Amino acid sequence: MTTRARLAALLCACALGALTPLTLQAAPDKALEARFDALIDPALMGSWLKTMAAEPNHVGSANNKANAEMTLAQFKSWGWDAKMEVFDVLYPTPREIALELVSGAGAPFAATLTEAPIPGDESSARTRDQLPAYVAFQGDGDVTAPLVYVNYGMPADYDTLKRLGVSVKGKIVIARYGGGWRGLKPKLAQENGAVGAIIYSDPRDDGYATDDVYPKGAARPPGGFQRGSVADMTVFPGDPTTPGYGSTKNAKRVAREDAATILKIPTLPLSYGDAQKLLSALDGPVAPPAWRGSLPITYHVGGGDDAKVHLKVLSDWSLKPAYNVIATLKGAERPDEWILRGNHRDGWVFGASDPLSGHVAMMNEAKALGALKKTGWKPRRTIVYTSWDAEEPMLLGSTEWAETHAAELKKKAVIYINSDSNGRGFLGVGGSHAFQHFVSNVANDVADPQTGVSVGARLRAAYRVQAAEPGATPRATALGVIATNPARDLPIDALGSGSDYSAFLQHLGVASINLGFGGEGESGGVYHSAYDTYEHHSRFVDPGHAYAGALARVTGRMVMRLADAATPLQRYGDFADTVSGYLTDVKGLADTRRTEALTRTSLLAAGAYRLADDPTLSRGDPDPLPASPKLDFAAMDTAVARLKAAATRFDKALLEKGPTLNPAQRKALDAVILPLEQTLLRDRGLPFRPWYRNMIYAPGRFTGYGAKTLPGIREAIEERRFDDAVAYISLTAEALGDYAAGLEAATAVINGG
Repeated sequence: MTTRARLAALLCACALGALTPLTLQAAPDKALEARFDALIDPALMGSWLKTMAAEPNHVGSANNKANAEMTLAQFKSWGWDAKMEVFDVLYPTPREIALELVSGAGAPFAATLTEAPIPGDESSARTRDQLPAYVAFQGDGDVTAPLVYVNYGMPADYDTLKRLGVSVKGKIVIARYGGGWRGLKPKLAQENGAVGAIIYSDPRDDGYATDDVYPKGAARPPGGFQRGSVADMTVFPGDPTTPGYGSTKNAKRVAREDAATILKIPTLPLSYGDAQKLLSALDGPVAPPAWRGSLPITYHVGGGDDAKVHLKVLSDWSLKPAYNVIATLKGAERPDEWILRGNHRDGWVFGASDPLSGHVAMMNEAKALGALKKTGWKPRRTIVYTSWDAEEPMLLGSTEWAETHAAELKKKAVIYINSDSNGRGFLGVGGSHAFQHFVSNVANDVADPQTGVSVGARLRAAYRVQAAEPGATPRATALGVIATNPARDLPIDALGSGSDYSAFLQHLGVASINLGFGGEGESGGVYHSAYDTYEHHSRFVDPGHAYAGALARVTGRMVMRLADAATPLQRYGDFADTVSGYLTDVKGLADTRRTEALTRTSLLAAGAYRLADDPTLSRGDPDPLPASPKLDFAAMDTAVARLKAAATRFDKALLEKGPTLNPAQRKALDAVILPLEQTLLRDRGLPFRPWYRNMIYAPGRFTGYGAKTLPGIREAIEERRFDDAVAYISLTAEALGDYAAGLEAATAVINGG
């Protein structure tokens, strides 16, 4: 996720229900944390970044393995018990690719599928071993067909095409990046009958319309393109051939042609410099206003046979090693309770911003913790640091490790803390809402490198300014109200997918936090390109690596406080209030869907669409919508009420009696709390994707990285699957009831029951 997107998500997509006043938590060891802070060295992190991003760093590359070996050696030198765990994962790489305009204006034209070096950027000149234009887990093929422009290639765009009388069946689509996750674009094209897909970066989204292009500014230059994975992550992440279990040496594998997450049509990314040639060749209807980017052309949809494209992709579908580095500091009192911390290490090319900017912060944390241990500090709980490989192809390294160690993790994992790319700006945090108050406390104790106030105070200021701007959304206004009151914690985001927390939170039920800084330093213009280099990052994203230091200080505090806490740091009233807000949202959504269906029926009966459309243009009526029944949310109302009551009693009991609990009570309380998040899982999983089992948080089927909360209910209503909505009202209420029962049992422990 880009830093700008992280800030936008934080400002616009967080839950607003958790407004409980602050409560006290055990005072952290400020002297220990001051010693930790003194060991954080931005210059050292910058040197690691320069070394690790010096050569292409994708899975299977020589530098990828060298970075793994370097990380392992460093952890060992810092006093950690470190090892390498290797998984053999399916990771396709290109053997032959081609993209040509074979008919239409400007034909013949062959796209440039490599990225030229940038003057002044020494790293970008290291073209040996760079992957060309490529997206992993597309379907191989060699096709020639007419081209159709589909805007962002999201479901609503296909509805618009239908009304314009344009079909993509038997054709190649060209979609621009943005508006939804990359992998949904070829997936939806495939489902609509297309035989190939092209994804380009329009300058309106991350090119010259947003900033000067690199090297003058941070934005994407005309020859840059975005690599990535298009595996159907919304079904499950990880190795497509080992669904739900680890890609160990002797693992049974699904045949590639039967793998549910590998697409069937060939797909390639493209620069906007080359995309202009293809789009200029299109005729047919002029694209609707919202579809028009910033290229100096008239955007047409196409649909005829005038512009034909030849698209060819052949891949090497071999297994390649994924090198996970796992490092442990054993807990002195609770060795079987684990605080997990992770960041991935692999990139698409050099990977300076994504992911190494976060990885070097994690390395400095580990170095500092090792130094503290050598001077006598011993964490109560075990700390496990994880340097993941193969995240970029679709969370392969972390998912295969988590699936392999699932039984042990369910018994021992207290929390998983993740970071990824990092940059200059504001702290963004998403995760399990029971940790919202904990996050707020940490944010209030770390100084922002640019202003000197705490990172929490700076974020409050940003919320207040956003709320005061003309045209502020109701959500921004509500956030401004919260930010004005220091007695309220700032909300954290719900987590969807897009980084290595997914297997922990959504499959195993391990509480998770994902964090990073951003919103001012800009890496989006070089995202997944050969220009995500040390030079670009050091100049435009995090000059001086100051925010790498801020990330290390925030995350290091989280790790130490959780490792050493005598009693749980969770506050469950925040979770209960947040879920209550989600329930209010889905009730409103159900009402909206019912109104939409009635309105559509009325408009179709009156012929309103025909009368309102321009009669000189091709057109068609939208499809009728199925009637939307009134749903009974009584089970959810009851479950949320019980959850709120249980959370209130637990929080009050822990506040009053936590400091006086004896060792046996503390041990018993930990035993009840540790598996609590697992009660939010249902073995049935979500419709169409049983790997995702969390009833509160999931990536959306049609949003990809974006979170869907109460996903079984919400998506069923959105997609008008009302039988599923009824079923998942019951399942989600059941999960919340189990969660409340766990809190009730924990409260009984505190009260001596």
